[in-house]
Amino acid sequence: MTGPVTRPWRRFERDVTGRFTVQVRPSWYQLAKGAAAAILAWFVCLLIFPEQLPIFGAIAALIVMQDNVDQSLTRGIERVVGVLVGISVALGAGALFGQQSWLFIAAIIVAMAVGWLLRMTPSSTNQIAITALLMIALGGIELLYGAERLIETAIGATIGVALNALVIAPVRTSSVHDAIVGLTEHSSKVLLRIADALDAPRDAAWLAEMLSDARSLQAERGRVHDLLRQARESLRFNPRSRRYQQGLAEDDELFQRLQRIVTQVIGMARALSDLYDADLVTDPFVIGMVEEMRRAAHDLERLGRPATDPEDAAEPPALTKPYTIARPHPTHWVLIGSLMEDLRRVRGRITGELD
Repeated sequence: MTGPVTRPWRRFERDVTGRFTVQVRPSWYQLAKGAAAAILAWFVCLLIFPEQLPIFGAIAALIVMQDNVDQSLTRGIERVVGVLVGISVALGAGALFGQQSWLFIAAIIVAMAVGWLLRMTPSSTNQIAITALLMIALGGIELLYGAERLIETAIGATIGVALNALVIAPVRTSSVHDAIVGLTEHSSKVLLRIADALDAPRDAAWLAEMLSDARSLQAERGRVHDLLRQARESLRFNPRSRRYQQGLAEDDELFQRLQRIVTQVIGMARALSDLYDADLVTDPFVIGMVEEMRRAAHDLERLGRPATDPEDAAEPPALTKPYTIARPHPTHWVLIGSLMEDLRRVRGRITGELD
């Protein structure tokens, strides 16, 4: 029998759709706020400038509706500055070259050059070129038209930022604590597997799997770091930030301790995989070290629980005192010493002595 055949077009379809889709759908209220901001900006700008369709204002309101208020403010400033420079480029190109058929091409070249000279972001540079093209196509090279479109853009951006901040301002802190708890539990399980490797003889395949599991902590730690960054951004300029600041600060403090523990655990797994010998399990001091590793794994798992968790009262800390090896192993003393030093650091991070 042959295994299932992966059709090439299926793999191609996954690769293509993965470039413009996300695993988790955006919040529906963010989409609703974006639509509401564009509609509101449309009617407000139409009241002020009834002669022109308020395309610039509606586009600005849509663009600035981002995942958090900080990003909305950044996009709003970026949009207004891009429109300002783009209008200036269109007016300047028109004054230099007049109403020529190739004025569009000249405006694009000048816009890209200005963005490069001013060290603007790629999106801002593109915004300059798009604004210059729209300016020439819709309003010619009239100064009054450009000034009105700049005011319209500022109105749309202001409406978008205000609506995003004042109506259910998005907060991205809920997933941070769960991710930190998951990283804590995973680190604890890896530490238990390191202890298991010293408790009974293991083959090369088992050790390779253990090392792979330990190395996966690196990617998981990076994911938590990204979630913390997103959470901080979501609270910046957010009217609802006060009620979430304390919890996020506690999660951040826990993560700072945890990421150092992850470094030690990965180092222990790598050293054990490189220098492992089945004779280690017979050393009496290694047997005692296994028990200390399991105690450390127990307390590491407790580290992610809230202080009010009833399980903490039922399960007191298992670490009592540092483990001492009176006589080093004549052959494996380098590995044992390395594991003991890493275990000491893990213990110090758990108890807070090294903080």
